[in-house]
Amino acid sequence: MSATTTTGAAPSPVRVRIAPSPTGVPHVGFLRTALFNWAYARHTGGTFVLRIEDTDLARHSEESYHQMVEALRWLGLDWDEGVEVGGPHEPYRQSQRSELYADVLARLVEGGYVYESFSTPEEAAERRRAAGEDPQRGYDNADRDTTDEQKAAFRAAGRQHVWRLRMPDGDHSFHDLVRGEVRFPAGSVPDYVVARADGTPLYTLVNPVDDALMGITHVLRGEDLLSSTPRQLALFDALKAIGTAHVTPLYGHMPYVMGEGNRKLSKRDPESNLFVHRDRGFLPEGLLNYLALLGWSIGPDRDVFTPAEMVGSFDIADVVASPSRFDLRKAEAINAAHVRLLAPDDFRDRVLARLQSDGVLPAEPSERELEVLTAAAPLVQERMVLLGEAAGMLGFLFAADDAVAVEDDARASLRPEAADVLDASLASLEALEGWSTAEIEAALRAALVEGLGVKPKFAFAPLRVAVTGRRVSPPLFESMELLGRASSLARLRALRSSLG
Repeated sequence: MSATTTTGAAPSPVRVRIAPSPTGVPHVGFLRTALFNWAYARHTGGTFVLRIEDTDLARHSEESYHQMVEALRWLGLDWDEGVEVGGPHEPYRQSQRSELYADVLARLVEGGYVYESFSTPEEAAERRRAAGEDPQRGYDNADRDTTDEQKAAFRAAGRQHVWRLRMPDGDHSFHDLVRGEVRFPAGSVPDYVVARADGTPLYTLVNPVDDALMGITHVLRGEDLLSSTPRQLALFDALKAIGTAHVTPLYGHMPYVMGEGNRKLSKRDPESNLFVHRDRGFLPEGLLNYLALLGWSIGPDRDVFTPAEMVGSFDIADVVASPSRFDLRKAEAINAAHVRLLAPDDFRDRVLARLQSDGVLPAEPSERELEVLTAAAPLVQERMVLLGEAAGMLGFLFAADDAVAVEDDARASLRPEAADVLDASLASLEALEGWSTAEIEAALRAALVEGLGVKPKFAFAPLRVAVTGRRVSPPLFESMELLGRASSLARLRALRSSLG
């Protein structure tokens, strides 16, 4: 067999897949890979397939499987075929496809593409040493020509075999859609195990077999799988020879996502967990936008774009090969930009859902609560970075009986003149006939800035603390109008009373 090389134009129509193993919470590195596959399928009018690799029963978790599906749906990465939606290549879980693998393995054995190997790792290492080679190179293809008599003797001695694919001789090269020409020198990729003695298939067999049977045209995956590509390409040659595959996919390997200290982002890193970001209040659009920037750009000097704009521009050939670092501050800045892009009603509805989940508003808000929220939402849309800030920014508007808890840093910020400021504010506001934003501001400026001679920066700070319980809040005068006269005055009196 000769070395395997893939070149040429992209097959059409495009069929891409992601095939996660449900062994943990959804990782942003995997989700970036899913995004690029989804965007490429949508850009080309192709098909996006979700397949689950769940044959490792010791590590597989149904909870993890459901989390994976939930994460993709929350991000809006819909799939055309696969688990939960069906399709022409069902089933889409490896654990339900064992008969297919057994049939393919039998035909590979019959065609002489795989063979029985009885060597132990220790024996292979010893042979390497005897030949003056590094024992870490592993198996040395020594069992390729084992005779039937030798096999019988091994079995009689109780030795177990594995099934190995016979790799082509010579260099192994292919054109990577991200990295260009990739070459593995002859002898660097030994014959590898595809199944145990009882025929139980390993990942090294089932993954390419599923790609072949499902007609996958492009395998777009992480850089950590680059070293396995020559093996899969060799297997595809064999699968085409036995009629299981009709086309060899094109491969593209995307760069690592790095964490702090220029190391690969680990599942143990909090920023790798999608649900941490979701719970903090990232928008799906904002997080997708940032994930796209981890290896791709829509254009020079442009960081903010919608999923639809990404679909319109995405090409796997534009993905860079160098690693990208997950920068939480930049991710938050991107998300803040998407918060500002939301239509007012959309923003209000998302804030409503967040306030309900945080227990600030009930499942069925009153008409008055909805009116207040609708009026207040525009006051914070330009200030909010994450939806998780909604309770802190707007919760004071819905405090029962005006019982606002004053945050420690807000109380500590009060200056010595706070009591005088509150006294003058109460006297001024109690005399007001109307209660509009303009009237409240005019009265307070006259009483505090002109009357007491306090600078605006300090004059209104005690009022903000009294009304909201925080140092930072939506615009003060608008907030007081929304609260109403009775609640605003009650809160000013409460803080004044606490100062003695």
